[in-house]
Amino acid sequence: MKGYTYLFFAGLLSMTTACNKFGDINVNPNSPSAPNTASLFTGAIRTVGTINNQVGPGSYNGVPALYVQQLGDVTYIEESRYKTINFNYNGLYTGPLVNLQQVINLNSNDATKVAAAANGSNANQIAIARILKGYFFQFITDRWGDVPYSQALKGSDNFSPAFDKQQDIYTDLFKEWKEAAAQFDGGKAVVGDILLNGNAARWKKFANSLRLIAALRISKADPVKGKAEFNAALADGVLTANADNVQYQFLSDQNNWNGLYDNYTFSNRKDFAVSDTYVNYLKSVSDPRLPYQAAPNQKGNYVGVPYGVFPAAGKAQDFSLAGAMVSQPTSPANVMTYAQVLFAQAEAAKLGWTAGNAQTLYEAAVKASLQQWMGTGYTDAAYTAYIAQPNVAYTDATAIERIATQRWISLFLQGQESWDSWRRTGYPVLKPAPTTLNGGTAIPRRLAYPVTETTLNAKNYATVVAQQGADDQYTRVWWDKK
Repeated sequence: MKGYTYLFFAGLLSMTTACNKFGDINVNPNSPSAPNTASLFTGAIRTVGTINNQVGPGSYNGVPALYVQQLGDVTYIEESRYKTINFNYNGLYTGPLVNLQQVINLNSNDATKVAAAANGSNANQIAIARILKGYFFQFITDRWGDVPYSQALKGSDNFSPAFDKQQDIYTDLFKEWKEAAAQFDGGKAVVGDILLNGNAARWKKFANSLRLIAALRISKADPVKGKAEFNAALADGVLTANADNVQYQFLSDQNNWNGLYDNYTFSNRKDFAVSDTYVNYLKSVSDPRLPYQAAPNQKGNYVGVPYGVFPAAGKAQDFSLAGAMVSQPTSPANVMTYAQVLFAQAEAAKLGWTAGNAQTLYEAAVKASLQQWMGTGYTDAAYTAYIAQPNVAYTDATAIERIATQRWISLFLQGQESWDSWRRTGYPVLKPAPTTLNGGTAIPRRLAYPVTETTLNAKNYATVVAQQGADDQYTRVWWDKK
């Protein structure tokens, strides 16, 4: 009996040892138990590419590019006639913003920050996440106005966040970007940063440039604060050359290639062409950027698609699509450019915010834009001839119009920024589509909230409508003053 007992316990011991040896057999090595901050960064930054390049009905980038008539519809003449009123921002909250908040949480929690540090110093990861969070929140508030901010991203702690006033959001964004830029500690570069490759100096310039552009955006709503924030950002260091341009680099892989290439070539839809408003203006001033921004039609001519109307020809081949420079699989999307920063400085000088010379800054901005778009095709002779034209040359009386119009050209396909500039300055002067849909009579000035807010967040939705105004396309956001 004793022998059987011994053998029994020996068998149990053997089984226990075997179980311990193979105890991790149910653990999937391809499914990490904790979030990887490098993957979270990459996922969030891919959305930066999406919102600056996506095309198609209701897209983040295509719609405002239609509003400012850089593009026009070819076949489905709807968005250029302002058919869609309600647009959805939920994917931005549940996607990149949640990712970035998770990065901050993992790098701030004593239990997880040591593991998170494998993908870059904790301070550097938090800094980049804060800058990008601010970038996405500004993108959202500039489109919808008052939006969930201070109570957002709380997960199950708050499924019905209140809407913050846009003025309060802007105040906090200035703080966030300034603090984040000062947070870099010189430690290990961030892994997963596919925008600026973990380069802290470039991230600082980007953050300060975001502050600069945001400060000018509130020039009519709060000029005192705008001036102070503008000068503070300028002193901290902004983009100073085209080499500093922030671009999202697409890949030749179908999962991450340029949206225009997908629309034009892979899908063969060709939904959008360059609008006649845009092409005709560039032709009127012999703009050397035209062949870089637009492609000739099948007859070799630059012909814009009639804006907001059914074209007589009705074929994409008869019009100028966006040029090869911006529609190849790997064509990058511009996020922030040196020319954009110079135009902001020129306008600030004209407003008396800085001691800079508005004309000198304007001319430098035009030159930087020509160099950016023309690349090796740029010549000083081309610039000299262009800037001397009566409708391009700087005059003090038409300074804001000239600056804003040249900014419009420089920001080709940066639909959001172009729309923001047009709403704030009123330039270039644009006529709405000849016939509009849904009762609209003018170019939209904001986007209406997603319909989910009316059902899932009804109380706070009612409050924000009473606070901001009617939830339609024509209620102006806080900084959009007449």
